[in-house]
Amino acid sequence: MQQEITSGFRLSPQQKRLWLLQQADSTQPYRVQFAILIEGNLDRKCLKTALENAVNRHEILRTTFHGLPGMNLPLQVIGDTGIAWVIDCNFSGLDASEQTDKLEALWDELHQVPFDFEKGSLMQVSLVKLSSQEWVLFISLPALCADAIALEKLIHELSRSYVACFQDKELSDEPLQYADLAEWQNELLESDEWQAGREYWRQQDILSPLTWKLPLENQPHETLDFHPRSFDLTVPSPIASQIEILSQHHKVSISSFLVTCWQILLWKLIMQPDILVGIACNGRKYEGLDDALGLFLRYLPLQINLKENYHFIDVLKQVNELVQDILTWQEYFTWEQITTGNEQGNLPSFFPFCFEFEELFPQKIAADVTFSIHKRYACTDRFKLKLICRLQDKSLTTEFHYDANVFSTADIRCLAEQFSTLLANTSQHPEAQLSELEIISDIERYKLLVEFNNTRVDYPQNSCIHHLFEEQVTRTPNNIAVVFENQQLTYAQLNARANQLAGYLRRRGVGLEVPVAICMERSIEMVVGLLGILKAGGAYVPLDATYPKERLAFILEDTQTPILLTQKHLLATLPNYLGQTICLESDWEEFAPESEENLASSVTADHLAYIIYTSGSTGKPKGVLVTHGNLVHSTRDRITFYRQPIPSFLLLSSVAFDSSVAGLFWTLCQGGSLVLPPDGVQREIPQLLDLLAHHRISHLLSLPSLYALLLEQANSQQLVSLQTVIVAGESCTQELVERHYQCVPQASLFNEYGPTEGTVWSSVYPCPPKELRLQVPIGRPIANTQIYLLDSRLQPVPIGVAGELYISGLGLARGYLNQPELTAQRFIPNPFSNEPGARLYKTGDLARYRTDGSIEFLGRCDRQIKRRGFRVELGEIEAVLTQHRGISEAVVSDWDDESGTKRLVAYIVTKPESTPTTNELHQFLLQQLPQYMVPSNIMLLSALPRLPNGKVNRKALPAPETAQPKTYVAPRTALEKLLTDIWVQVLGLEQVGIHDNFFELGGDSILSIQIIAKANQAGFQFTTKQLFERPTIAELSTVCGTQTIQAEQGLITGSIPLIPIQHWFFNQNLTDPHHWNQVVLLEVPSDLNLTFIEPAFRSLLRHHDVLRLRFEQTVSGWQQVNASPDDIVPITQYDLSTLASEEQAPAIEATATQLHESLNLSTGPL
Repeated sequence: MQQEITSGFRLSPQQKRLWLLQQADSTQPYRVQFAILIEGNLDRKCLKTALENAVNRHEILRTTFHGLPGMNLPLQVIGDTGIAWVIDCNFSGLDASEQTDKLEALWDELHQVPFDFEKGSLMQVSLVKLSSQEWVLFISLPALCADAIALEKLIHELSRSYVACFQDKELSDEPLQYADLAEWQNELLESDEWQAGREYWRQQDILSPLTWKLPLENQPHETLDFHPRSFDLTVPSPIASQIEILSQHHKVSISSFLVTCWQILLWKLIMQPDILVGIACNGRKYEGLDDALGLFLRYLPLQINLKENYHFIDVLKQVNELVQDILTWQEYFTWEQITTGNEQGNLPSFFPFCFEFEELFPQKIAADVTFSIHKRYACTDRFKLKLICRLQDKSLTTEFHYDANVFSTADIRCLAEQFSTLLANTSQHPEAQLSELEIISDIERYKLLVEFNNTRVDYPQNSCIHHLFEEQVTRTPNNIAVVFENQQLTYAQLNARANQLAGYLRRRGVGLEVPVAICMERSIEMVVGLLGILKAGGAYVPLDATYPKERLAFILEDTQTPILLTQKHLLATLPNYLGQTICLESDWEEFAPESEENLASSVTADHLAYIIYTSGSTGKPKGVLVTHGNLVHSTRDRITFYRQPIPSFLLLSSVAFDSSVAGLFWTLCQGGSLVLPPDGVQREIPQLLDLLAHHRISHLLSLPSLYALLLEQANSQQLVSLQTVIVAGESCTQELVERHYQCVPQASLFNEYGPTEGTVWSSVYPCPPKELRLQVPIGRPIANTQIYLLDSRLQPVPIGVAGELYISGLGLARGYLNQPELTAQRFIPNPFSNEPGARLYKTGDLARYRTDGSIEFLGRCDRQIKRRGFRVELGEIEAVLTQHRGISEAVVSDWDDESGTKRLVAYIVTKPESTPTTNELHQFLLQQLPQYMVPSNIMLLSALPRLPNGKVNRKALPAPETAQPKTYVAPRTALEKLLTDIWVQVLGLEQVGIHDNFFELGGDSILSIQIIAKANQAGFQFTTKQLFERPTIAELSTVCGTQTIQAEQGLITGSIPLIPIQHWFFNQNLTDPHHWNQVVLLEVPSDLNLTFIEPAFRSLLRHHDVLRLRFEQTVSGWQQVNASPDDIVPITQYDLSTLASEEQAPAIEATATQLHESLNLSTGPL
């Protein structure tokens, strides 16, 4: 046998590539398999002889593959025999349906039979009898031995051999042998002629095949597995006929027509100008190769550049010429010419999108039988998506072969319909521009405009948001409404105070649509202020006290608000204000005489509820006008969609940000407890986690980046109370979804999307625990909301294609304050609605629909970005920068760092007489912009790069550089060394000195949270405020300590308020509330000293006051009381030693039941 192997033949170039591909895949998808229908009076003996003759005549049919030590590739060795007659079946006794099922099962079974490449025979044959006049012959070969055309040639060979056998003759012609042809191909690539071919392919400038990805792809990671599947669609006969007529008229091949359409479809979906397709060529262009068997097929790169104004017919002619060119040089193409290395780990490169065209032969008549192809499968190379077009007797069939790891069947069905629509349009309008060629069918258009937007839900539309709150007060007056530190108010108390403030504001002139500014830190008074403004009929204008005075002054001036609600300690930070300033905590005596009853009001759903300011492209923020109808719609939809009641909600957002609206009114209109963290705590992860655990928070709405930090730092008990988590304001990653369900499996996770102009949220996606997606969708539109993805002509884009996101429905805000032109630009008439006055809001966001109706967010189509949940207009930052006396030009761009965090980078050109420092510019920006809008990096350029038309070439802006200190000073102490190590890790730098400025190194508030968390893990504590005030390690180390905050440890007795989760428990009105408890049975060692148990237990009772609680029901509701440790009988002893062993278990259970029933919430024991 060794002698045979030594005399083997080298693999052909096609075989070499295929061998490497199949080494990376254990499923053996690379094979060729045919089911051949034989009709007539079959002579089985002649058929078997014909098969044997074919094997004897063609060496490749009896070839095996043997590896030798030290060789990366095997040799192909020609054997003596080649047929493995696997099975002979008789299905003639079955009905037609059963026969079909049996044939399919047999096909699948044969498809799974593995090939042993070193042992013969590799050719597998089975014959199935359906009737005396009908048979099916199955033939399967590894792709190393044949391609689809080779099997067609084999059927032709069989028919000839069958006739020769039937006539008792032999075929006399000598076929070419594949081993010889393989050697010829190798020699061709080694010859001088190869240089000309290589030069041709080098000049084609083919891009990397992995550059292109379809939007429908759902594979998050590259995989070595390959699972090809297929979906078939027959082209209607009139369209097929028209394609043939057009091809003949313009002297192009039908194949060129079809591959041109295929490339145009991919171009419309991928939205890249250069489109690459691997086009199949059969490798048999030379005389004498027509009847050769073996693997000749290869894919060649067909790359074209497309633009919207190109005409289809011109592109068709260009493609036809290009195909002729590449076929001329097909033998000289190698993958080394377009790839510089291994681009997928152990997997060789491949064309993700391929195309094949076949003209099928008619029936082969052999004596009194006919041979025809019943079913086929041929896979000779890897792909993501391959279109095979087959033409037979004027019938055109399209087969979409796809990797099931990458695409779903629904995605491919949608794509097939789009291709069919494109074929119809190109055949009818060949002179059209590419932009005019639709790929949306009538069915898809209905889905996009109607089916995906069928969200109508009827509910009363004449309510105001404070009416919903007042209704909730009536239902749950004693529930805790709001909690802040050690303060809390019930719903009745909160309503009473809000009514008093509303009455006072009414007497100060606040009425319908009068804007009232509120600038307060999180507090009980802040919530009272918001509700009081609404009840008085006004519209609240939230201001964040951390904003620069200039921004606050602009908002106060723009709204012309006559009253400002604030707190006394904030007065020094506010700008000069000519209106009335009211400090709620210190001026309350003025409101106390007012009535606690609800005020009569003429406010309607059409009146303003609030004005929230967002970043504006002109350099000034713009005020969004939101009505009561908008807010009620948003809140009712939220209550309906999230069906669980809210025991407690932690409000992380500032009231100046519209996500605060969700938590505020969702909670207060449903009877839950709104928990407010102290200002600054929302950036301190350990304190946040303590709040979540202490208040047993059930519902949370957070930025994805902040929630990721919570998950990273939480222990096993701090998040156990969570039931619903919502992330919004930034893109949600699949990694975050997976991390969430690992850490908080009991809680549902939702990804929300919505601009301020849509009233908080417009779509939502319930994130399932296990789902393979490249990207987490933003879901479907909420109730009474429509989302359209449109092109520049306001026409719907196809499923999978990116379009600008437009919103319509009851959540649309009225517009922008004092900006009628901008309102008209962004709020436009709805062309898809028959309702008078219906509008669309132009979001400027890019998104695409998936086949299941969910929407994927892709980014911004203008220059607005989202940063830490806030919308940021880059133009506003640029406008502020150019106000600096030393700057002549400024451009701001956003970059994603290695962690995926969006970083702002400013590029500036200074005036000749001035060169401001980075620190000076940071301070200048901080005086006029919120911290989240201040760029992390400021880069000085001599000039901005320009396009030929004079516009800034943003793509040519240099990558951001991290500022490096002029003088490096190493850490001097162990603490400074620890801090420098943390900064290096978080900031992604090679070196940090103790005098380097955190912000100049690219730091921001999100990165500061990560630094603080890592320092806490190392045993050192400091706050975000301390880091901001002391932005160097030398300064920070002076306030960084190891001491934890010492809480009062004295013995606690007396009554204390319930926390929200306890209120929720008692509001359930359970029949036997004491039965809801936890019991544990512990086994103790036999030598346990009982004299130590009681004092140890008493020590626990003194230290943990929660173990001494009693619960009493009073006229004002339930309250909890800490009993004295001396009032507790801590332990009872039972002696069961006298009982038989079989009696002890029942006795223990009876004792446990007795103890369980003895619990009493009011008198104890607990």
